[in-house]
Amino acid sequence: MKAVPFYLALLAFPLCAQVKITQSSDRITIDIDGKPSTAFFIGAETAKPYLHPLRAPSGKIVTRGYPMDTIEGESKDHPHHRGLWFTHGEVNGIDFWANEESQKGVNGKKGKVVVKKVDGLKSGKKSGSVDATFDWVDPQGKAIIVETRKMVFYAGPGQRAMDFDILLRAIEKVEFGDTKEGTFAIRLAAGLEEPMPKSLPKPKRTGLMTDSEGRSGEKAVWGKRAAWVDYAGELEGEKLGIAIMDHPGNPKHPTYWHSRSYGLFAANIFGEHDFYNDKGRNGGMTLEAGNTLRFRYRVVIHPGDAQSAGIAAQYKKYAAMK
Repeated sequence: MKAVPFYLALLAFPLCAQVKITQSSDRITIDIDGKPSTAFFIGAETAKPYLHPLRAPSGKIVTRGYPMDTIEGESKDHPHHRGLWFTHGEVNGIDFWANEESQKGVNGKKGKVVVKKVDGLKSGKKSGSVDATFDWVDPQGKAIIVETRKMVFYAGPGQRAMDFDILLRAIEKVEFGDTKEGTFAIRLAAGLEEPMPKSLPKPKRTGLMTDSEGRSGEKAVWGKRAAWVDYAGELEGEKLGIAIMDHPGNPKHPTYWHSRSYGLFAANIFGEHDFYNDKGRNGGMTLEAGNTLRFRYRVVIHPGDAQSAGIAAQYKKYAAMK
């Protein structure tokens, strides 16, 4: 049997890879088993990098389309809630959270998170990864934080799992202010929102959030500390959920949760005076020049709810990772 030339084998490998990572001008696309999974938007027009949309293995989209897409039945609030993202609402008095062009930011000050370099892309049979470096810049365009981020996307027949490893290094002294407006966040598709009296009639809102402590619903989960939160419901007849897991090595673990019935849920260690309803409390954090903060999270898109998907057991395995 004639051997296949080495260069042809190399050309064939990406076609065999179950997780394929591809870069274009304004985004990096992630395909799993030959189907779109998500895309990482990093173009010059973006106020912060974000993943959009996130898909279940069936192809159903579990994140809100607005403001990137117009979808009937979606609310059009909070234009800064783009897919999945990581920023904070008050850093040296600058808003990196609500920082769209249409928004004013904190005291009229808003920053941007801009890509500095895509350090590496890797496709593979079981996983693929994206490594990138970003600058958090103030309104004058001066960088105050350098962020390095590694994202790993896993292939799997029943679910979609993603790991995030984010390192923030202060270029100058920076203060992460105490505000609920942060930090590692997802905005869900309308069908996964919790039902509310003012919900739009279609699609039917079917979601329910639960956490690692056995609490469920916004009133029980919002502002509380938990190792993970899962948001599950039904989309077009398919029962689906999405979980965010807080690594035990993260600062202030277990994190607080800024989780809302309208489909937002976010891990946020800084917003203590809001979460405790205590203006005398300060959950902010100061980072001296040259010092770093590291955050690690896992996101799992799964069938069923947290119990049927075994999210508690999955978290134990994730927590054991060094």
